[in-house]
Amino acid sequence: MSYWLQRLGAAIALLLAVSMLTFGAMNLLGDPLFNILGPSAGDTETEEGRQIIQAAKDEYNLDDPLPARYVQWAAGFVTGDFGVQFGLDGEPPVSDLIKERLPRTLTLLIMAQMMAVTLAIPWALFSASRADSAIDKVSTVTSFMFIALPSFALAVIMKYLFVIKFEIFPLIFNAADPLASRLWQMVLPAMVLALPAASVYQRLLRTDLITTLQEDYILTARSKGVSKRNVLFKHALRPSLFSFITIFAINTGALIGGALIVEQVFIIPGLGSAIVEAILREDFPVVLAIVMIVTAGFVVMNVLVDLIYSIIDPRVRAS
Repeated sequence: MSYWLQRLGAAIALLLAVSMLTFGAMNLLGDPLFNILGPSAGDTETEEGRQIIQAAKDEYNLDDPLPARYVQWAAGFVTGDFGVQFGLDGEPPVSDLIKERLPRTLTLLIMAQMMAVTLAIPWALFSASRADSAIDKVSTVTSFMFIALPSFALAVIMKYLFVIKFEIFPLIFNAADPLASRLWQMVLPAMVLALPAASVYQRLLRTDLITTLQEDYILTARSKGVSKRNVLFKHALRPSLFSFITIFAINTGALIGGALIVEQVFIIPGLGSAIVEAILREDFPVVLAIVMIVTAGFVVMNVLVDLIYSIIDPRVRAS
């Protein structure tokens, strides 16, 4: 129990630290009043202008000290009140934007991770079983190529080949299409994210598998006539998954960053495109909400990794 309490405490501390830093940066490096009122924020010469400015300060508590405003914002955030979108007419709730955009980004990330894992595990097993062979060397070059290639370059290449030249996938994402059509429209963007991720997973898992295959119990299993396939799947794979699981969780953050670019290239209205739009118009509440949602997702992913660790090796809970 103490292990999980420690993990929970660390997760809460991380969320608080990120929220404080982001809130402070958004308010100290920018001008919330200008984002709310636009050019009218500088109209202090007329009585009407001063009244508008004071009304905005009163409504959004801008005269309060920064720590007090942070507490007010955090209290609203944990109850689902993310504030309003300053950069749009009518100041619609940020929660409306999140409800619209979040499912698309989640779908893209889940599809990308599923593709990456599905590709990486057999790829790593195949390479590890043929270590230092010509096929393994070709595999190494291929994986490093996908790792080194920038996300935007891979996205442009894939879009040109499979959308423009061969017309296998649609040109843009249409949110009004049926679910099956929308999932099909996500396949190519997810593959763009999945290929570099799969390459990272494959390189790490291959290395761990090669090390595991040198262990005494593996050599004993081979000497007893256990088939190569069973040695790989039943004896070597599970103990080689610890690093794989760790990088899977950490790489989720990198995938979110890649999703920002991929959503722009494939015109998918998700959280990635939403935060770009919000940064350009300095819409602080939207930026804060998305940053915190992404951070919370990253924290949850790492807690899940700890849970999986404790299932694979119960000694983790006792450490």
